Parts: sequence; structure tokens; C-alpha cells
Amino acid sequence: MSKGKIALASDHAGYELKDAIKAKLAAEGYETLDLGTNGPESVDYPDFGTAMGKAIENGDAERGVLVCGSGIGISIAANRNPAVRAALVQNGLAAKLSRQHNDANVVALGARLIGIEVAFDCIDSFLNTDFDGGRHQRRVDKMGKDAG
Repeated sequence: MSKGKIALASDHAGYELKDAIKAKLAAEGYETLDLGTNGPESVDYPDFGTAMGKAIENGDAERGVLVCGSGIGISIAANRNPAVRAALVQNGLAAKLSRQHNDANVVALGARLIGIEVAFDCIDSFLNTDFDGGRHQRRVDKMGKDAG
């Protein structure tokens, strides 16, 4: 039985780490939706951040994982979609807090900045931490589709 569907997307700098994360998630019982890219040929990260945004908005996946060289550009691209709350994280604690306090539904990783074990720790913390709600809910509400 699937533990849920996780969308994955990366640019060329992140495709190897994305594939490793995909294998890890499959072994743990998650269904994955791979939005690309699938090789080292240069591509534009905004295309894949945008694809993630659409997948989250359309309900094609409950959560998502983005990977590019730094994680910065692809997270900015995904966050342009109001349905996305993508958090750039570089350790497990940041991933945990992104869920507890911000109800992040997408995590972004920098393949050139963190190793595979740290990336896996980030993924584990992200997927196994619940949103605290409470005082944090009003803040998350201010970032929603109807905010601003």
C-alpha cells in the first residue's frame, strides 16, 4: 500500500540526486511522480519548478521534492504558484521546521551544496513531520491563494 504520492523534479544539476531520492522513496512505499529532467543535458530550472507548482495545484501529488544545483532557483520558480509552499532546506532540522511551522508542501535541495545522506535526512524529516497548526495556522493562511 502506498504511503502517498510525492512529486519529484530537478534540473540537470539535480537529476542524479533526484533519482537517488526517487529510489529511496519507492523502497519506503511511496508512489512517485517524476516530472523530469532525466539526464545531464542543460535545461532551465524554472520549467521544472513550474511543473511542480502545477502538480501540487492539480492534486497530482500531496507533496514534492525539488533539486537543482543550489535549490534556490527551482524553489523560487515553484513558489510563484500560490498552491506551493516550497522551503529550501540544508539539514533535517530546517526540513522539520518547514513542516511544523510553515506547513511546507514542497522541499527544495541543493545538489551541489549537500551530500546524499544529508538530503535523505531532509526528506525523512520533511515526510515524517506534521504541521503544528495553532498559532502557525494564521501565518500560513496569510500565504494562501487568497492572501494579499
